Amino acid sequence: MTHFSFDIVGFDLDGTLLDTSGDLAAAVNHALGSIGRPLLTVEQVKPMIGGGARHMLAQGMAATGGCDTATLDLLHARLLAYYEANIAVLTRPYPGTLEALDALTAGGAKVAVVTNKLEALATQVLVELGLLDRFTCVIGGDTMGPGKAKPSPVPIHEMVRRSGGGRTAFVGDSIFDIEAAHAAGVPAIACSFGFLMQPVEQLGADAIIDGYHELLPTLTRLAA
Repeated sequence: MTHFSFDIVGFDLDGTLLDTSGDLAAAVNHALGSIGRPLLTVEQVKPMIGGGARHMLAQGMAATGGCDTATLDLLHARLLAYYEANIAVLTRPYPGTLEALDALTAGGAKVAVVTNKLEALATQVLVELGLLDRFTCVIGGDTMGPGKAKPSPVPIHEMVRRSGGGRTAFVGDSIFDIEAAHAAGVPAIACSFGFLMQPVEQLGADAIIDGYHELLPTLTRLAA
């Protein structure tokens, strides 16, 4: 790949490639509502996304009356069942996402997904949106085993291996993404439009993009 000098560009899923906030908030509220808890707005749920469904739900429970392990286990199962059945009702790619992926692929780069979402759910949502075939691999939060989701570098290393190796960059929206990329020794690009848990400037990324129209120029700059 001559114009970016990156062979592989990896992406987080929720809040990076896809705006999944509406469907995730609906799943959280389905679980909370099943035990009479107050419901949360999409904007309240957004900062809870990024560490996987159980982590998201635990924060939702903590915000609405407390979280104990037994109830979390019960509601986690309810959340997953609901989400699986309603995974792509509101979910859509961010503006410019498909054009950026097309440009990367046309330039010879391989694109891949590393997410803390369960692999089966990540694959399902990409299938339902007709996007799965674009990626060389999809690595979920459970793919590499317990304790090996982001911010561990293990799934980033596995993405590189499955994609054939080469110079790599990673794009994400959370501290999990940036820390995983840096631990794996690859530059990290943060999306200011994602599900931010903190100001994007505090993530420590090598670069920040405000939209996908900025991705290719940013990769070019990082490769220089």
